[in-house]
Formats: sequence, C-alpha cells, structure tokens
Amino acid sequence: MVQLGANRYGKAEVRVMRVARGAGPGGGDVIRDWNVSTSLSGELAATHLTGDNSAVLATDTQRNTVYAFAQKLGPVPPEVLAMELAAHFVASQPQITRARVAVEEYGWSPVGESRHSFARTGELTRACRVVHDCAAGVSVLAGLADLTVLNTTNSEFWGFPRDEYTTLAQTRDRMLATQVSAWWRYRDVSVDWDEVFAVARKALLSAFSETYSYSLQQTLYAIGERIIEAVPAVCEVRLALPNKHHYLVDLAPFGLANDNEVYYPGDRPYGLIEGTVLADDAPDPGAAWA
Repeated sequence: MVQLGANRYGKAEVRVMRVARGAGPGGGDVIRDWNVSTSLSGELAATHLTGDNSAVLATDTQRNTVYAFAQKLGPVPPEVLAMELAAHFVASQPQITRARVAVEEYGWSPVGESRHSFARTGELTRACRVVHDCAAGVSVLAGLADLTVLNTTNSEFWGFPRDEYTTLAQTRDRMLATQVSAWWRYRDVSVDWDEVFAVARKALLSAFSETYSYSLQQTLYAIGERIIEAVPAVCEVRLALPNKHHYLVDLAPFGLANDNEVYYPGDRPYGLIEGTVLADDAPDPGAAWA
C-alpha cells in the first residue's frame, strides 16, 4: 500500500524587470530586477491520483500573475511583491491553503549623471521568501547570498583534536574568507523592508570585519548576534559559511620568502559551517521555513 505525501507545485525562476520611468532622484529611472519562484500546496490529491486538474492553477498562469503584479505594484521591495503574490494565490484559489513565494533581487547602480544608464552590481544577491498559510498566517524571511568577504589577518585556528588522520597544521595567523548565505526571520510584517535590509547587511559586514576570529563558527555566531541586535524586528538568523581556503605558496624552492603574502585560493573541498542564532524571545517559526 502507498499513499500520497506532502506535495507542492509552482513556477520556478520567473525573470522580470520593473522600470519606473523618472521615479528616481533627479528624474532618473528606478529599476527592480527579480527572479521569482512560486509554490502552491493544498487540496491537490486528485491531480496526483486520478489526473483531475480542476484544482490546478496552471504554472503558466502563475508566471503571468508575476508579470501583472510587477506592473500593478511598481518597483516595490521584493518582500512586498512576494507577500502580495502569496496572498493573491491563497485568496483567489479556494483549493490552495499555502503559497510560498521566493524572490531574488539583483542590484543595479546608476552610471554617472545619466538618468537611464545602469551597471549591474555583483556584490550580492538579495533574497526573500514569504509563506502565506491559511492556518499559520504570514511568515517573512529575508537574506542575501553570494556575498564574498575576506580578512587578510585577525584569524586563528588551533586547539582542535588530532588523531591518526589529522594533517592540518595549527595556525595563529591565517586569511579568513567565506561566501555568505544568510537568512533572517522577521517577527511581523510591519517594517521598512529596504531600510532593515540595509541595516542587516551593514551589521553582517561589521561583525565579520570587527571579530577577531578563532574559528569560523565564532564568526558565524557574531554575525547572527549582531544582526539581531541591530534589527529588533529580526528574531532568528540562519547562516551557511563555506570556508574559502587560501593556502600559502611555498616559495622556498625559488629562494624567495613568503611572509603571509602569496596565496593560492582553494576551490574544493571546503569546510562548510552552518548555524542558527535566535533571540531569547523568538516566537515559534510556524511555517516560515517550510
């Protein structure tokens, strides 16, 4: 005997750019560049078991809805777009009891004095995920990915266990680099999304740069703690920090010294440090991480 388990469906990676003509400072254009993914779940057993599609809102329709809402809402923060789409799908489709909408936003900066020229910024990818659940309510996660940061010093790693398979040397001075993936959970939805994202990003960077690190785990906790302290609306931070190893090059065969100056960046394998930092009074996440 078998039975149908949890399931969902949607449209993945709908690319859409919204331009607001003359809406910026000095009459310049404003743009929002999004990658939107929708995911719906609810009373959908029939389509799996019998092929009855009467409750299935086509993924093509979901894509078109993203385009329509981009036009109606304008260049809003990605959290607003995600919340409005999720609410629409739940309200308009009685068979849908949960909608999850994820948005990645890519940054663009104006070029010179032009009002309509932009250059793509590659510093990071802003992201959010909204879950609108009929029973659990609305949950908002925000975060960033692809943010590569590096400290040339102020990092050590020693005192770890050694066994017959350990070859790693202890170090009192090393380069520390990582590509940050960070998600934080909001207590409610009454926030200035662009402002709190900017504050959280600043807190993340300051924690990384100001923490004298004895381990990447210590740095992870410092980042989560700093974000929660800087943004009271945030109650939980989840981080994934791959250790972007940099190895000293042995220049002795060439008669050259290498006083922590010449490195080669390693690709893989790499250490992956993951963890969660919570406010003491963090409410239950409900469906936020579903």
